[in-house]
Amino acid sequence: MQLWPVIVAVLLVASGASAQQVGKTQTLPSISVQGSNAKSSNVAKSGNTASQSAVSTMADLVSRGYEIKAAVPNGGKFVVFMQKDQSAYACEFSSLTDTRCGSLN
Repeated sequence: MQLWPVIVAVLLVASGASAQQVGKTQTLPSISVQGSNAKSSNVAKSGNTASQSAVSTMADLVSRGYEIKAAVPNGGKFVVFMQKDQSAYACEFSSLTDTRCGSLN
């Protein structure tokens, strides 16, 4: 009966050690800012034609087929991660209409 706690402890240690990838260091992607601060909802919905390397708003990214993959709080702001195929963006929201989007790759 006293053998079970020892077995459970060994399994927990072994599973934690095997989950870590030894020798591989992960680097964080660099963020190049490509967005702007949208002051009203009309700015994001305007009909101007901007290239993908120009100003990106949340509405532009959604219209180009990007999907929201995650949203996390960052202090008083939210960061929304969007992805389409191999391309990804991070959009920072400091308010409902004030955003800044940047490419992650």
